Amino acid sequence: MTTKEQIDVALARARQFENEDIRVRRASYDRKGDQVCQLLANGVSISIPRKQLQGLENVSSSQASKIEVLDRGTGLHWPQLDVSHYLPGLLNGVFGTRQWMVHLRRLGGASRSKVKAAAARINGQKGGHLPKENARSTAPKRPSHKLNKVPTHAQRRKRTA
Repeated sequence: MTTKEQIDVALARARQFENEDIRVRRASYDRKGDQVCQLLANGVSISIPRKQLQGLENVSSSQASKIEVLDRGTGLHWPQLDVSHYLPGLLNGVFGTRQWMVHLRRLGGASRSKVKAAAARINGQKGGHLPKENARSTAPKRPSHKLNKVPTHAQRRKRTA
């Protein structure tokens, strides 16, 4: 059974860590910028594009604007959508599950801009990628022992013969 003294010690430790933890003081949705904005307890303000947050990518601006700050500022919650995000994760650039983050990386590589299109045209004029056969044949042949590979038994026998 937990004693009153143990509870008091635990509460004192929690208060000590509470002052050191980064917490959300206020959260809002910026319709114009389509971003979730957070004012942290240390005075820093951060904004995250709504479409990057898992669970908010396809919601209306009125749904996105109904944000609650969770548990003394440790996270954000959209009760209407049953979506929550943990503040330390958001600060570390984690906007959803591992699968969601892979999805975001794919979207980044698929972006289309004038600069990317121009670079692709220039690369195309250079001849693009070499076919795999040619790419292999242009690479210098090196013995496997020079590539930090362990030679097979047959390769060792051949070298010693």
